[in-house]
Amino acid sequence: MNIYFCGSIRGGRQDVAIYQQIVACLKSYGPVLTEHVAFPELEILEKNLNDAEILERDMQWLAQSQVVVAEVTQPSLGVGFEIARAITLNKPVLCLFRPSSGTRLSALIRGSANNRSFFVGNYEQREHFEKFIQDFMGYCSQQRTV
Repeated sequence: MNIYFCGSIRGGRQDVAIYQQIVACLKSYGPVLTEHVAFPELEILEKNLNDAEILERDMQWLAQSQVVVAEVTQPSLGVGFEIARAITLNKPVLCLFRPSSGTRLSALIRGSANNRSFFVGNYEQREHFEKFIQDFMGYCSQQRTV
């Protein structure tokens, strides 16, 4: 199952260590097409791409994915765009949010949770997000066989 991971890039990179942990967990379920989001040196890797090339590449990866997992604690216009695009492509989405961060999750994200195709999980520790990912991937696997 191809996985598309979303995390803040230009909106702030303070959670990159958490992104690394999430991507490591996701890789046990399948290829993470966007694992570069968890690379601390991401800006160096993408310095030869312009914004239009990044958009085209990422939208191709999104189309190739079966599921989307987004870490949404750090507000990001790009992550919001990716989530909205995933919804229009009928991709199941899991949003992971850390309430202790002091930020508030957008009502548009929290309000979209329907426990069928869009899930929001509050976590504080690795064990919590691993459980949300396990449950989400299990649910998505069952839906693919139905």
